[in-house]
Amino acid sequence: MATVYKEFIVEADVAHVWDALRDFNAVHTRLAPGFLTACTIDAEGGRVLTFANGLVAREVAVGIDDAHRRLAYTVTGGKAAHHHASAQVFEEGPGRVRFVWITDVLPDAMAAYIEPMMVQGGAAMKAALEAGAGRAAPVAA
Repeated sequence: MATVYKEFIVEADVAHVWDALRDFNAVHTRLAPGFLTACTIDAEGGRVLTFANGLVAREVAVGIDDAHRRLAYTVTGGKAAHHHASAQVFEEGPGRVRFVWITDVLPDAMAAYIEPMMVQGGAAMKAALEAGAGRAAPVAA
């Protein structure tokens, strides 16, 4: 099994970053706008994502762990026989977060396709989180 590991620093508050990451159904607006262009929720609760490059993928949440600020998900269907990923955020000091994103995939050859997408996705996440796009919209009174 191939593993793709990406890690980057986000200059933002850990609560802000975790809130955006854990909002599984708003990934296209709060976490990776531009990299993702749409997210719909299917009848089984999976999210169907449309990427800027036209790829469509279905992901199912495996777990959201608030205590460890970790989200795990799996991709169903598609070309991979197995695709599991997790993202976790760690406070590195005031206003600074280490974001770790790991994907395990079979067959191994799929990693060559997934790795550049994770590079693009990581850049989109960093930019959105640092710009404040991950902040929840104010609730109307």
